Amino acid sequence: MIRFLLVCITVIGFLILSIPILIVEWIIGKFNPYKKDISSLHLIQSVFRFILWLTGVEVTVIGEELVPTDAAVLYIGNHRSFFDILLTYTRCPRLTGYIAKAEMEKIPLLSNWMHYLHCLFLDRKDIKKGLKTILSGIELIKSGISVCIFPEGTRNRNESDLELLEFHEGSFRLATKTDCLIVPIAMNNTVSIFEKQFPKIRKNHVVLEYCKPFRPSELSKEDQKHIGEYTRTLILETLKKNEPLV
Repeated sequence: MIRFLLVCITVIGFLILSIPILIVEWIIGKFNPYKKDISSLHLIQSVFRFILWLTGVEVTVIGEELVPTDAAVLYIGNHRSFFDILLTYTRCPRLTGYIAKAEMEKIPLLSNWMHYLHCLFLDRKDIKKGLKTILSGIELIKSGISVCIFPEGTRNRNESDLELLEFHEGSFRLATKTDCLIVPIAMNNTVSIFEKQFPKIRKNHVVLEYCKPFRPSELSKEDQKHIGEYTRTLILETLKKNEPLV
């Protein structure tokens, strides 16, 4: 319970104390948008690393050398925990926006930082707004900013890491319309950090593997038609492989 309280204090404290930083970053952005982007990226990555340190989580990372550092990519990951975002974002080598649920845009200060970090808010209940978000994501990738999305659409609350939800095919338009590299991410045991024993945070071991990136155009025509299922199968096979490591 102590870890949970420390994490809450850190998050709330940072959001409140960061108000003047948000203003400074806004001013920097008026003169040098890229400098503001990099500054915000490094700041939030540092905060996330500190939070992960508070949790005591031990992370085994596999395949990180496969992640391109010179071009925008689409990260696709399975999603079991709030901490999936922290675990992946701290390792992003370049500017990366996340696709988040629309409700998060209503949270003061947090939404400000998310906008600074090029996050997009997806309303899955409104088809028109959802399409607009996907189109915005396509433009981000074209501009050189990577995007991360969890195509299960919500946190998977099934009992096992291996019980993946269906991957929404629409999530992959960001890659099929740009032919950028897709980087699948398989995360084992992240649910054991927090959600499994809510509200307690426990020190646990998780495995994060970056699968070999691929372009949609490199797949067979059949796999291109079902690229969500293709990627889901790849992540599932990786989760099965790494299950004995946790």
